[in-house]
Amino acid sequence: MAEWKKDYEEFERITRQFYEGEITVPQYKSFSGGFGSYAQRGGRASMLRLRFPGGRVSREQLGFIAESIENYQIDKVHFTTCQTVQLHNLGADAVCELAVSALEHGIVTRGGGGDFPRNVMVSPLSGVEKGEYFDVTPYAEAAAGYLMELIKAVKLPRKLKVCFSNSPENVTHATFRDLGFAAREDGTFDVYCAGGLGNNPKLGVPVAEGAEGHKVLYYIKAMVKLFVTYGNYENRARARTRYMQDTLGEKLAEHFHEMLDEALKEEDLDIPEDACGEIFAIKKGDGSHIEHKRVIPQKQDGLYSVAYHPVGGCPSPGIFRKLYDAMKDMEETELRIGPDETVYIINCTGSEAQRILDITNDGADTLFETSVACIGASICQAGVRDSQRLLKKLVDEERKWRFADGVLPRIHISGCPSSCGTHQTGKIGFRGGMKKVNGKAEPAFILTVNGNAQEGKEHFGEQLGAILETEIPAFLKELGEEIAGEGLTYDEWYEGHEERFREIAAAYVK
Repeated sequence: MAEWKKDYEEFERITRQFYEGEITVPQYKSFSGGFGSYAQRGGRASMLRLRFPGGRVSREQLGFIAESIENYQIDKVHFTTCQTVQLHNLGADAVCELAVSALEHGIVTRGGGGDFPRNVMVSPLSGVEKGEYFDVTPYAEAAAGYLMELIKAVKLPRKLKVCFSNSPENVTHATFRDLGFAAREDGTFDVYCAGGLGNNPKLGVPVAEGAEGHKVLYYIKAMVKLFVTYGNYENRARARTRYMQDTLGEKLAEHFHEMLDEALKEEDLDIPEDACGEIFAIKKGDGSHIEHKRVIPQKQDGLYSVAYHPVGGCPSPGIFRKLYDAMKDMEETELRIGPDETVYIINCTGSEAQRILDITNDGADTLFETSVACIGASICQAGVRDSQRLLKKLVDEERKWRFADGVLPRIHISGCPSSCGTHQTGKIGFRGGMKKVNGKAEPAFILTVNGNAQEGKEHFGEQLGAILETEIPAFLKELGEEIAGEGLTYDEWYEGHEERFREIAAAYVK
């Protein structure tokens, strides 16, 4: 990590200038994003994004986070849908010092924002999940290392997101990211490119079937070359890979393969065979067993993963110390961040899983409580609505309604069109906006319905219209009462009542 340290001297210099009022928020944003940091709304505090390839947080790194929270009295932490950890409400000293000290623990913030390759995403239970096609982690680790090398070598038009999925559940959205590798049952990958959420969302273009895992870096190089060649450097609003579908049309796949042919000839990027095996020499169970709705039996006999979803993806800062103190002597355990803000503590024996369960009993207890929300407009400069506030309100209300688990689904809330809360993939989604009432603009959210990320069934949610923020609880309560009255879960009910859903929604979006 030593090669990155020099860069942070410039980061500190510019950050000090910003906090001394010498440069503006937009000027600072254009620089600081490349270091994984942005000024929060109001310009008086910063956030720092710690990137963890594949969402993998080792016990030692977990200890660093716990210590940093205590040393800097950090009061807000957020697990993101890109499998990173965001530290919030940092002053100039804290953000500068933490960015550097993170390097000593194998954590690079460089490229965590700005026009750079972003954190490589991986199915969070890859390597331990029953039913997965294979462990995609080794290939993602190699991809992450390669992309970090490109941060200083290539100027991209905008950010580039690469991800890997281990099964058709497609939790990382491999089939509609900038570049996605979807595992196949035969041990190879199908490859998709130029997809993405946000404004003008698009499913990815399939560019390869049965790609060999040890060749994935060539596909990444081809995608980078394609983006550099055909990406829009003049108009930032259109400088994402998905807009190349508009400009290149049906020739996009053809141009991708031209770049791939070049990449295959230019250098040796084969991933060594000895780097393609299982990440863990998995420990053995100790004979202890456990059953709980948050405990997931692994494919390794006698071992378990514990799911923990803090409401809104914002855990109590003190949980990191509790988890580290518990896990530091638990052999081969690690924390995995999922793309839905759930984290998993993997490779636990039954007795270890029980200990983790007890520590994490402040998290979501129902499917609805695992709903997803971006950090929201109270912190984010680009935010339109406070998605965290809305989710907290809805969870508080839903607990009063006492619906059976599953009557209301997991919802996805984004504070703006960027879809950081992945609202476009949700069975029910909300996106921050405004609604005119008697000629006056009022806080509202755009309702979307019936998004699906599952491979082979992918489609984005349909927008039904804007609901006033104050009326969203009433909408969900009415919906829940109807479903509960029929003794069904949301999934069971919606399948035969799509028009009834629209009728209920119509009273609120009119």
